Amino acid sequence: MLMSDPEYRASLRQLKPRVFVDGRSVASVSDDSALQPGVNAVGLSYAFALREDTAALMRVASAAGSNGDGSACNRMLHVPRSEDDLLQKLEAIRLICRYTGCAQRYLAGDAMAGILQAAAEIDAEHGTEYLARARSYHEHICRADLAIGIAMTDAKGDRSKRPHAQANSNTYVHIVERRADGIIISGTKAIVTGAPYMHELLIMPGRAMTEADADFAVCCAVPVDVEGLTMVARPAGRPGEAAALFSNRFGQSTAVCLFERVFVPWERVFLAGEWRHSATLTYAYATHHRHSCIAARAGFGDLLIGSGTLMTEANGLEAERAHGLRDAMTDLIRIVEGFYACGVAASVYATREADGIVMPDAVFSNIGKLLLATQIYDMQRLAHEVSGGLIVALPGPDEDHNPATAGRISEVLTGSSDIPYEKRIAVARFIEDLTASSQGGWYSVISLHGGGSPEAMKKEIFRRYPIADRVEIVENLLDRGMLADARRRIAIGRQPGRCCAAGCKPDSMS
Repeated sequence: MLMSDPEYRASLRQLKPRVFVDGRSVASVSDDSALQPGVNAVGLSYAFALREDTAALMRVASAAGSNGDGSACNRMLHVPRSEDDLLQKLEAIRLICRYTGCAQRYLAGDAMAGILQAAAEIDAEHGTEYLARARSYHEHICRADLAIGIAMTDAKGDRSKRPHAQANSNTYVHIVERRADGIIISGTKAIVTGAPYMHELLIMPGRAMTEADADFAVCCAVPVDVEGLTMVARPAGRPGEAAALFSNRFGQSTAVCLFERVFVPWERVFLAGEWRHSATLTYAYATHHRHSCIAARAGFGDLLIGSGTLMTEANGLEAERAHGLRDAMTDLIRIVEGFYACGVAASVYATREADGIVMPDAVFSNIGKLLLATQIYDMQRLAHEVSGGLIVALPGPDEDHNPATAGRISEVLTGSSDIPYEKRIAVARFIEDLTASSQGGWYSVISLHGGGSPEAMKKEIFRRYPIADRVEIVENLLDRGMLADARRRIAIGRQPGRCCAAGCKPDSMS
């Protein structure tokens, strides 16, 4: 059953997680001012699933692969079963991020897709029951319409050493005890998106493990208020700051999650020591998630394109006539739609994997994520270029109500005569919030490192790209000339997931 935004907030009040923000204990995450922008952002994913004009995009019928009782599943929890599912996911995430900056909740669908893929492979090799558990858990979160946080990135400790070699084993989450009724885990997950205002956390391995790291190869689910879990979080956005016209309403908290002998029943365990498959699980989730990140930053890019255009007009200029501004805006559009196009291509060249999960093409997903990660700074620079220096030189919002100065400031800082001072200043502060504040810096870092570092994307691109096919093309050309020997096979320049010149369609994937 789909929840509404108010029902989501009420459900958070029923939970009692141990959360600290800025050195103080949080009594109710649903009502705490420091976390409100994050609750607002996730709440929008609930609201949009019930709105008439967005419901078709934001929810999925059970026939598409969610529950089995004819009910609907929120798009943010859905796992892709077709090429169209992937395309719809991109559009849904981009839509939410146009309003919130970051959708946050979509990580759950990405994680469940990776878990289901990996669980099918583990069961086939080891005779385990992980797939049945994962299916049951996915049905549970869809039925209850839960918000699920993903705890993947470990604290890592000394990065030159593997998990088992760390001086402090708690820098990684690991199994400390196996019991007849479940496992006990301890350790630290360092960057957990939206953790305080989620219902449950999915704990996943953050890297490929070796045999010596078997205890660190663990994937499981726990409620946010499970005994032994402490979350140390940062505020979501810039709550309470008058100048933060965007991030005082929508933002994202991240938390360090400390697990101290947390019990997990077997039915919520999806990997427990099968270390060879940690790489499969990590790769599958990373590919799904990087594909989603493309849409998230495209939504953020839409905000920059819109606000940059408004600021240009408020300054009394026309981008079409001012060639420098027009070129800057065109570059901004090129960047945003360029990496988004990689997300579309990854959807089109998708492959059907274990348990019927359709996975976006890894090469295009990683290229798109790499482009947005490294070009986020160019996006912000271009927004600055078209907006002018006023965005960081404005007096604070309190001056707008200072009788000694407000009148004169509004007179001299008005740009275009047909645009009131208040509107010009609002757009300027909006852009400052997104690009030149502490929140703007946060967007840069999370874009660069969220979903993996640029080095991780480069490694996957080189590993998955069909270089051998390209070599064969050149070998054919160098050997007697192209088509000189009719018996020699001519290599089709295909992308991964494309098995012929025409390419695959979802119904024929195998």
